[in-house]
Amino acid sequence: MHIKKYCIFIMTVLAFWTLGLQGGATAAPDPTEQMKPFLDNIITQLKSEEFQNDTTCNQCNRIVELASEHFDFREMSKRVMGKQWKHLTPQQQDQFTELFTKLLQYAYIGQVNEYVDKKIEFTGQRIKGNRAEVKTKLMDENKEIPVSYIMILKGDNWMTYDIIVEGVSLVRNYREQIFSVLREEQFAGLITLLEKKIANLEAGNDEG
Repeated sequence: MHIKKYCIFIMTVLAFWTLGLQGGATAAPDPTEQMKPFLDNIITQLKSEEFQNDTTCNQCNRIVELASEHFDFREMSKRVMGKQWKHLTPQQQDQFTELFTKLLQYAYIGQVNEYVDKKIEFTGQRIKGNRAEVKTKLMDENKEIPVSYIMILKGDNWMTYDIIVEGVSLVRNYREQIFSVLREEQFAGLITLLEKKIANLEAGNDEG
């Protein structure tokens, strides 16, 4: 009799535990619903007169500040570095993340005006575990540009760590370039190259 009661108790606990897991799964945030207001805010900010009239340096800083709400630049840096990431010290990881983030902000500031007047259409999403892809199109009367945001779930927030534009992955593109430099110049050489590239971009004299 006691054994029967114990078994019923265990089954009840398991049933509630299973329901709890199912409830947690259904409560996961929707990546598209998080991305929509974020992109709307970005476009609004980029179109503002204050932003348009600001200095390039301030524009870059503002873009990174806004993007940091849904972009995980450290995760992006880790994936760009690939297998080499685990061989870096924490200080080297921080150094690379800082420089790579700065490189991105200067490298893409010149493309801002190409995108602010385009309409964004959300075309679908895929979720697998703690990974997601949100698919969009940037559209104007002349062209449609497919853009996908690759995300990882951290807490209650979907954070972007890669962007695929017309089938080209930002992470994969930079990973190939960085691997080539690391093979020839090692980490110190990579840092020197990044610092030089950023200095050229800041000065507006970048030729590459």
